[in-house]
Amino acid sequence: MTGTRLEAALEGNLEQYMAEELDLAKRAVTKGVHARATVLKHALRADVLSGGLGRRVAKSWRQENYPKGVSSLGAASYVFTKAEKLVAAFDKGVTISANKQRFLAIPTPSAPKLGRKGDRLTPSNFPEDRFGPLRFVYVRGGTSLLVVDNQRASKRGGYARSRSKRALKTGYGLHTVPMFWLVPRARLRRRLNVAEVERAAVSGLAADIDAAFNTLKRRRLR
Repeated sequence: MTGTRLEAALEGNLEQYMAEELDLAKRAVTKGVHARATVLKHALRADVLSGGLGRRVAKSWRQENYPKGVSSLGAASYVFTKAEKLVAAFDKGVTISANKQRFLAIPTPSAPKLGRKGDRLTPSNFPEDRFGPLRFVYVRGGTSLLVVDNQRASKRGGYARSRSKRALKTGYGLHTVPMFWLVPRARLRRRLNVAEVERAAVSGLAADIDAAFNTLKRRRLR
């Protein structure tokens, strides 16, 4: 009788133990995978910032975790960017050529940082209400320009369109300021290291899963 009761108890405990162990494994794998994906996302964002592409492009890196709301041995995470073409260009370093237009317009240091409505500056959204109309200057054998006339230097740096009738009539103290360089093509210097960042981040996956196993507590299942 004793042997029979012991055998039944062992069988019952083993089944429960294995179920609890499987539950722990699912939660550890899920936690480790999702945590490592978060590390990768933040590393890719840091890579964008160090490459000088700004916070807006950095925040384009996003993360989606699967399955949603449950734990699984097959847990996965998808880290992606909503600025795929831009990131790819600066990750590889590519040459951009003008297609339908004759030139590519590259802002000069004197140009405002943003166009109208806070968008990235282009000739089409250049704030002419502040600086006046752009004027094309062709330079034979050199780099042509888009310039603005009748600019007065600001004490804080930069330029602004003069409103003085006397200055506009005489031209005294006024400048013509280049706002865009016009080139047929431009080479983008490689600024990002997506593959290297990914390899470094993913290499810590096994350690994250192991850490999750050691920190998570086994749950009592009924």
